[in-house]
Amino acid sequence: MSRPRLPDPPPMRTNDVRIAAAGTAAWAVALVVLLIVDLPSGDRWWLWVCVAGIVIGLFGVWYIPRLQAGRARLEETRAAAHQGAEPEATESEATESETVEPETVKPEVR
Repeated sequence: MSRPRLPDPPPMRTNDVRIAAAGTAAWAVALVVLLIVDLPSGDRWWLWVCVAGIVIGLFGVWYIPRLQAGRARLEETRAAAHQGAEPEATESEATESETVEPETVKPEVR
């Protein structure tokens, strides 16, 4: 017989902007190193890989606070709607004309 499953721990809070900034800084360091090292003309595409990493990282630093603010607003809206809602009837109490639809939950993207 297996043991009962423990509840999932709450999500860990992280500073995602700092992580994106660290990745951007790493790409910038890689770009500087590649500029110092004299690359053959066939390997110069690595410079553009570093530039793309920096651009994507800067976009992440700009976008992440907006994403988190939007998620916080959505949570506040859901909490306010949940507190102001009347208790719903269970499926056994619902009549034929009254249907109970399950709440859809969208997965969080991290």
